[in-house]
Amino acid sequence: MQDAAQRLKTLAEQLVGAPLPVRIRAWDGSEAGPPTAPALVVRNRRALRHLLWKPGELGLARAWVAGDLDVDGDLYQVLDALAEFIWERDDNARSLRQSLRDPEVRAAVRSLLALSAPFLPPAPPPEEMRRHGRLHLHTKGSDRRAISHHYDVGNDFYELVLGPSMVYSCAYWESPDGTLEDAQRDKLGLVCRKLGLKPGMRLLDVGCGWGSMAIHAAREYGVSVIGVTLSQEQAAYARKRVAGEGLTDRIEIRVQDYRDVRDGPYDAISSIGMAEHVGSERYLEYANDLYALLKPGGRLLNHQIARRPQADESAYSVDEFIDAYVFPDGELAPVGSTVALLEKAGFEVRDLESIREHYALTLRRWVASLEARWTEGQRLTSPGRARIWRLYMAASALAFEHNRIGVNQVLAVKTPETGASGLSLRTRDWRG
Repeated sequence: MQDAAQRLKTLAEQLVGAPLPVRIRAWDGSEAGPPTAPALVVRNRRALRHLLWKPGELGLARAWVAGDLDVDGDLYQVLDALAEFIWERDDNARSLRQSLRDPEVRAAVRSLLALSAPFLPPAPPPEEMRRHGRLHLHTKGSDRRAISHHYDVGNDFYELVLGPSMVYSCAYWESPDGTLEDAQRDKLGLVCRKLGLKPGMRLLDVGCGWGSMAIHAAREYGVSVIGVTLSQEQAAYARKRVAGEGLTDRIEIRVQDYRDVRDGPYDAISSIGMAEHVGSERYLEYANDLYALLKPGGRLLNHQIARRPQADESAYSVDEFIDAYVFPDGELAPVGSTVALLEKAGFEVRDLESIREHYALTLRRWVASLEARWTEGQRLTSPGRARIWRLYMAASALAFEHNRIGVNQVLAVKTPETGASGLSLRTRDWRG
């Protein structure tokens, strides 16, 4: 009898206390749910074992990465429909505990256990970051391993997703109909203008990626740039690009931790999409180090994703899927916390610009690029890795659109004792 889908739907609705807004399609060919809705495809019993052995987001992630769980239809529509069940984890955990007191729900769980047989723990997908506790976060060694996990997955794969700009951070859009290349160029130009770059200045680009900011600043503004990254693959790619642009006399790319940079002072520092890797326990150290590397009057442009503040900050926990598969040890903080720590380090914060909607547009373009060349993307990395990137970028686009997370450019100055910041009286003249 082909009834697995209906049994799964019934159990899920009992647990969450609401009708499922998507169809369920099971491995036995059965379907249940709204006939015109996109389908959540449970390809095999192993998907259930992932969920039963690791209930919650990590179990779902493992089933997705392994290819045991899939979507037939618009991925954004499915994620949007399931958002309240995926992201409102505290409410869901409470609802689950309450539901399990119901004898009917307990009976349904027993039915699910029988449906998932043989009840053996499935191995996590090989793309999952292996760790031994979280006691020693953000040491130089652990940061190097985390960065390698995320970035050393193949430059060709990133080229496919990011396009020729090779910029892996929020673009700056004039309109939703613009090109990704133009929007990324405009973002780099905006950063350079906010930093007040002029010929002869020294710029430190922290987390320089594949060298795009360094090349733009040196070529368009005549500055000398030191770019630092922990990724060997990024550094090799960036050096090749620098040589191709004929800028080796003005740009040096190093595989180096920002904490080991000792050749200041610099006129300006750009940190674009890097500070999310620093961690809350190390953030003041990060701010202090960058402050020390700037000359008096020097500027920092800190471009960073932020989360919404919680009523109980002590209860905040990292996203299990992101931590295991995307950005190991990454942490998001409210923008107010970031500004406070920059000020505590001595910076004068002069401008904050939220560009949240811009990141949603950027991510949707990256997802479209990956989906358009899906077979090639899987070949360039691995099927599991391609599935990770598609899911996390699509889910992140929705998170930005719904204001669950944001992204901000914070301009801070190491204001000298004279109080002369060096900024124009009409600060936002940099908009051009």
